[in-house]
Amino acid sequence: MRALARKGKAAAARLYRGYNRRRQRNAPPPSIDTIRILLLHANGMGGTIRTVFNLASYLAATGRDVEIVSILKEAEEPFFPVDPRVKFRFLDDRLKPRRGVRGMLSKMPSRLIPEGESAAHRFNAWTDIQLARFIRSMHTGVLMGTRPGLNLAMAQLANPNVITVAQEHVGLNAKPEELQELIKWRYRRFDALVTLTKADLRDYRNTLPKRPRRLVRIPNAVPPMTGGQAKLDAKLVIAVGRITRLKGFHRLITAWEQVARLHPDWKLRIFGDGPQLENLQTQIAEAGLEGKVELPGPTQDVGAELEKASVFVLSSRHEGFPMTILEAMAKGLAIVSFNSPHGPKEMITDEVDGLLVKPRTNDNLAASMLRVIEDEPLRRSLAAGALETARTYDVDAVGRQWDALLEELLARRRGTYVPPPKPAP
Repeated sequence: MRALARKGKAAAARLYRGYNRRRQRNAPPPSIDTIRILLLHANGMGGTIRTVFNLASYLAATGRDVEIVSILKEAEEPFFPVDPRVKFRFLDDRLKPRRGVRGMLSKMPSRLIPEGESAAHRFNAWTDIQLARFIRSMHTGVLMGTRPGLNLAMAQLANPNVITVAQEHVGLNAKPEELQELIKWRYRRFDALVTLTKADLRDYRNTLPKRPRRLVRIPNAVPPMTGGQAKLDAKLVIAVGRITRLKGFHRLITAWEQVARLHPDWKLRIFGDGPQLENLQTQIAEAGLEGKVELPGPTQDVGAELEKASVFVLSSRHEGFPMTILEAMAKGLAIVSFNSPHGPKEMITDEVDGLLVKPRTNDNLAASMLRVIEDEPLRRSLAAGALETARTYDVDAVGRQWDALLEELLARRRGTYVPPPKPAP
């Protein structure tokens, strides 16, 4: 029976490849004028959503037809500001009642998104059909994925004349083993795989048996923010992020107990929302930190809140490429961050534009925060260094890297690509 099943799968695969070849013969030529970006939930909040909006805005400003295709719609309006030049499409509007066939399929598990994908529970048979239908409807242009499940679906279903670009916002080694196995064999089909950090780029180079046509690192850009630079005279430390265990805010609050004893006039303000919010509120109350640690909830104007502070702290043990660090740098704050192996370690030069906390213990985090609180010249020196670093992540500078990549991928498809000369030894 197993041999028969294997033969059946092989026959189906041959039929599918033949169907693709026929579609390719009749499809329009490859193009980079039309760009579609797959996103889980465009009206939600989070670093990936903000960076995708930022990239889409840049690409639309160059005259391209750009559309963000959101799998889910779970809020009426977007949390982040939207560029009017960018179009939006929602494949599964969950604000509407689920009736009939849609209701029935919505109760069935997804077969397209693997269980190892952290958002697999958000997908179902209905989203499978809508996602597959959309991907197969594209005959040319560029299709980008922004998370492993969407990338893997794109690798299976994209038509041959569509230029496919997979973005990875989370490190390869942080993914479950079963997901890494699928990535090893399917990601080779892409025109390009884009990572945010050099460390992750190195991991993919060392792990993928066969690579995509192009494997490249392009960091996120600093998004536009309101207001000016921080004055650095406020007795306020700020943290921003989704309130989950991964972000380590419980550790930050524990470390703040030491700071509060020595500097009761300073405050810690943590912006965000998430499943651990009540736990943090309880922790603050039990530690007697009411009035010294604040949880104001999420903010739509991160720039305005950062501008009010003097120090930004990141307490995550693992991060991909934290946008909050870039935003804090661009506002001229002194940065204190755990020495996470990918994003923070690459973004921050220790003692120049921030402090990297190593080893990553609560006591060391408290000691680093105390240093920048008690040493104003150090605080101002780190802030000045952070401003210089932020300039290298300017939207136009990062955008030009995307322009160059898209032009290269189009030239490769047309057979006109000429590799740049290798530098002399």
